[in-house]
Amino acid sequence: MAKHNQYFPQIAFHPGDTLTEKLEELEMGPKEFALRTGKPEKTIIAIMKEKSSITPDMAVQFEHVLKIPAHFWLNIQRNYDEYLAREERRELLSLSTSWAKKFPLADMIKKGWLLQNSTLEGKTADLLAFFSISNHTAWEDYYLKQQLKVAFRISLAHTKEPYAISAWLRKGDLQATELSSKEYNDKNFREVLPEIKTIMAKHPADFFKKLQASCLEAGVKVVHTPCLPKAPIVGSTRWLNDTPLIQLSGRYNRNDSFWFTFFHEAGHILLHGKKDIFLEKIEYSDIDLRKEEEADNFAVKWTLTKEEEQEIIDSVPLTESDIKSFAKKFNTNPAIIIGRLQHDRLISYGLGEIFSNLLILIEIHSL
Repeated sequence: MAKHNQYFPQIAFHPGDTLTEKLEELEMGPKEFALRTGKPEKTIIAIMKEKSSITPDMAVQFEHVLKIPAHFWLNIQRNYDEYLAREERRELLSLSTSWAKKFPLADMIKKGWLLQNSTLEGKTADLLAFFSISNHTAWEDYYLKQQLKVAFRISLAHTKEPYAISAWLRKGDLQATELSSKEYNDKNFREVLPEIKTIMAKHPADFFKKLQASCLEAGVKVVHTPCLPKAPIVGSTRWLNDTPLIQLSGRYNRNDSFWFTFFHEAGHILLHGKKDIFLEKIEYSDIDLRKEEEADNFAVKWTLTKEEEQEIIDSVPLTESDIKSFAKKFNTNPAIIIGRLQHDRLISYGLGEIFSNLLILIEIHSL
């Protein structure tokens, strides 16, 4: 049943109320009723005082004595128990609203990650459902205290924006569940990288779709998750059970940055295995700078090697035609060359405007 068609009663009565009324009608005291049902008198009194519940066994005994069907008593008890549980849930939501306000809720709703909800309690409930947790302390245990290290092996406690970052990561997890991939194999992933390099070089309009499809064939899931405010993360690599996940934001909207980040994350998968989670452009306590450098070197190898870069530098001054020729020779993209030279401060970012028509701005979410 759809959520908006569900009805939850605002109040429910304990079956002890009905039992008290019925015994008064029969002019039967709790002691006599206990004797007739074979139950302890203190148990009957506890039910009448709403301090105990009616069990299926009791309901059957009540049916024989009071001529009221067992399911009648059990339905009242079930409705009352559900009512109490939902009241406790409302109280819990009230306690979690201050936690929910720390997330970029408006932007998450705008992106469609959360439903439109007019009340803070409703938004809090949706946020808990987004994370598949029952309360905010579960989020703290998972993302800050690392109580489930098998699934999430780093703590966000010392990052500047653990709330926004955790939401971005969680969205990536949800996106990954929508993808089906073959079983991961290191050899298969290495073999598909030249094909992906060619996609990078040609940069077709459907480049992301092609990239994603090639990776799925090798057992790697790749998703695009737009940035959230205060979470300027460009990428992440982690393993979901036995499947590696590369999550990209395309934050800088330039294809040179996008492809370098992809190959950087691919490097983490092939070089560093399943034990770590990697977050790019975010300071976190578990960061391993040596592994980050290794992943950078891996990305350099697949986008534009140092030797190829040096050959280009030796040919200065460069024309637009020169850039295109080198890109074709090294099976890369002209924007990759420009971006590398800018990054290494061999040309200024202002000088890059001369080759501005070679720079490719990307908007992955619109593809």
